[in-house]
Amino acid sequence: MVTTKIQPRALVRASGGPRYAVALAVDALGTGLLRPFLLLYGVTVLRLSAPATGVAMTAGIVAGLLCMPVVGRWLDGGARSTVVAASMLVRVLGVALLLATPTGHVGLFAAAALFLGIGNQAWPAAHAALVATVAHGRERDAALAAGRALRNAGLGVGALIATACLAGGTTALQALAAVTGLAYFAAAVLAWSVHLRTHPADTSAKDRAEGPAPRMRMLLAANVIYVFCFNVPEIALPLILVTQLHASPVWSAAIFVANTVLVITLQIPVTVLMSRFSRRTVLALAGVVLAASYLGFLAAASLGHGWSAPAVAAVSVVCTIGEIIYAGSATPLVTALAPTHVLGRALARFQFSTGFGLAVSPAIITTLASHGSAVLWGSLAAATLLSAFAVATEKDQETPLSGGLRRARASS
Repeated sequence: MVTTKIQPRALVRASGGPRYAVALAVDALGTGLLRPFLLLYGVTVLRLSAPATGVAMTAGIVAGLLCMPVVGRWLDGGARSTVVAASMLVRVLGVALLLATPTGHVGLFAAAALFLGIGNQAWPAAHAALVATVAHGRERDAALAAGRALRNAGLGVGALIATACLAGGTTALQALAAVTGLAYFAAAVLAWSVHLRTHPADTSAKDRAEGPAPRMRMLLAANVIYVFCFNVPEIALPLILVTQLHASPVWSAAIFVANTVLVITLQIPVTVLMSRFSRRTVLALAGVVLAASYLGFLAAASLGHGWSAPAVAAVSVVCTIGEIIYAGSATPLVTALAPTHVLGRALARFQFSTGFGLAVSPAIITTLASHGSAVLWGSLAAATLLSAFAVATEKDQETPLSGGLRRARASS
């Protein structure tokens, strides 16, 4: 049995050290300041049409996904902290372009969204590779969970600050973007100062004998469905509550806030608690919990007027628990499956599946919802259960990462 208690100091060390933890917090704060309001910036500050702004943002996400193979190879070349810093610096460039974009110029806005998208997609794989280099086993899982909790806290605080600034209009949004750029730059400097890399030449003969990373096709395909849970509080529930149940928008806001608070407070304890089971079993369990919550939403939506909204809010807690279990086991499973010398490429493929799922889920959710609650929640539940079954039955075995960390004298 695995211990369920990890000391805070050990957790910080396993997460990359104090400077890297500060970099994560600053980066998350900057992302929270701008990312939820990028569409609003394009429409209100630059006077672009909503469709043009949306297309530019989508193109940025797609470009970020297409860059993932390059990121994976860079990581497998030994770089760690430099890739993390680069993912932050490229967003500094995106913010600079955003501030330099004149009113009505969709091309420069698209370029800004492109660099922001590349940075946003590259960061998760780079961060996971860095943590996997510093920590191993269940300590690594807890460190990844801590990073997610810290990032959610920073995103939440940043979004609250940005919301408070919206009353200031165009000037406030421009100032918000400038502060975001400074935050990204500060985070990049802190991340780079860690000077962490590995040396591929030192990879053990055992690692090289293992050959290429497992394809993990079923895991990656299942992950596309799993990540729909991230957009349930942001898209599916507000859509159902407001348009079909005619409930107050306050319920949607309360559910979103509760989701954020639960992730911040429970991500580490739940991940450590689940460490007594195999990562694959936990990931399959996450799918079962998520599917059960989707069926719960279906049942809640069928209740009478006045009862549906509170019932949906209650079921959303179950959905959040499923999200927490999923987030605490998915990336750790990938790091456990991949041999050390191809860890970067494995994480890059996993991030591609995550980004793809996040990109297509809004369109799929809204299309399913247009056919009623039964179609939406029934389809999501069936697809997630199928994904959980695929995860549970895939044959690849978890193998521990080998090799120690190396500190570079120069940047990677």
